[in-house]
Amino acid sequence: MTASPESPLRGGCGCGAVRFEVRAPFLAAWYCHCHRCQHRTGTSCSAGARIARADFEILGGADLIRAWQPPDGNPKSYCVECGNHLFAGSPDPDFVSIRLGAIDGDPGIRPEFRQWVSSAATWEPIPDDGLRRYERSAPW
Repeated sequence: MTASPESPLRGGCGCGAVRFEVRAPFLAAWYCHCHRCQHRTGTSCSAGARIARADFEILGGADLIRAWQPPDGNPKSYCVECGNHLFAGSPDPDFVSIRLGAIDGDPGIRPEFRQWVSSAATWEPIPDDGLRRYERSAPW
């Protein structure tokens, strides 16, 4: 489903305390293989999608959202009740990166590239899926 103001996508955390809405189609989607995403998710990579901040709104549980700001990265926002990571800041403050696993149902987009493949987990080979690969961050 493609999000629009009339038909938004909704999502939230695992315990349901934090809810949000996406009101426009995502601009891009990717897999990130950086060590930070591996530690944060406990998996080999994280799937995310970019949206204009103006098309994203917290519907409930804003008081339960905390952010961790790494010294050399973007803030990572999560629910303090269940610990689910929901979204991250962006080098451009006009955009936000939503974790695709936090969307209810089909986000309407599929990952188009893999970034930070130089940090890929040694215990899980990156699949030969034809997606573009970037050794470090994708060029925005």
